[in-house]
Amino acid sequence: MPLNDLIIRTAKSLEKAYKLSDEKGLFLFVHPNGSKYWRLKYYFLGKEKLLALGVYPEVKLAEAREARGALGIAHRTLQHCGKVFRYALATGRAQRDIAADLRGALAPEEKGHFPTITDPTEIGHLLRAINGYHGYFATRCALRLAPMFFVRPGELRQAEWSEFNFETKEWRIPAAKMKMREMHIVPLSTQAIEILEELKPLTGNGKYLFPGIRYPDRPMSDNTLNCALRRMGYTNDEITSHSFRSMASTLLNEQGWNRDAIERQLAHGERDKIRATYNYAEYLPERRKMMQHWADYLQSLC
Repeated sequence: MPLNDLIIRTAKSLEKAYKLSDEKGLFLFVHPNGSKYWRLKYYFLGKEKLLALGVYPEVKLAEAREARGALGIAHRTLQHCGKVFRYALATGRAQRDIAADLRGALAPEEKGHFPTITDPTEIGHLLRAINGYHGYFATRCALRLAPMFFVRPGELRQAEWSEFNFETKEWRIPAAKMKMREMHIVPLSTQAIEILEELKPLTGNGKYLFPGIRYPDRPMSDNTLNCALRRMGYTNDEITSHSFRSMASTLLNEQGWNRDAIERQLAHGERDKIRATYNYAEYLPERRKMMQHWADYLQSLC
């Protein structure tokens, strides 16, 4: 029988991971820690393959059944082919970009969830590109901290030095700056503190960690990090400044961390407003360990 939302919501974790099958190769993989992953089984050249389609409940049943991603993959493949031919043109290896002949041939890609990178090898490439970024130093620091903190881009760019406590190793974001209007704690890993100490001589005398170049009394533009990623060669279909959140969510769940602790660190909303007043410190000891582990993991991929 095909799955329905009730079956998925009430699926309990067991000692061992197990599958809940849907149809056409789609199934839900339920981990012992309660996290639930969409997977699609398919065959290529006679061999069985698996395609990751996201994490429930971020990706609903209907979404998992619909944009298996073929259209998005086609667009990205065309982009990569274009890069190859443009390089060939520049180096005299080709007469023209034949990939340009296919522009407009593909249907527009539907906009949905933010694109992200979850393959460890590709994450390593991205982190090395960030470490080698030659633009404004504060922008480079923001890029290095973005995957470690995985806060919303607006929360990162508006970060103020007064919100950081190096003794308690915490960044406390005031409720007024948060999407859900709840104070949020970001535990500071050893690596994050090192980056902040590098940045402080440059911007520590001002209000913001990442001030604008033209207007230092204001935070950097909301498009600064995205522009930096584009200059590094990453397209809008590959990654944005918001994508580090889904990157962390996916991999931390796969690594077996408590799903509730992950959701709290992502600052996803609490419907009970009374409880929300007190839950900013919920799972905090575990979140401290998780954030240090995450920074260590990212460092291992560089």
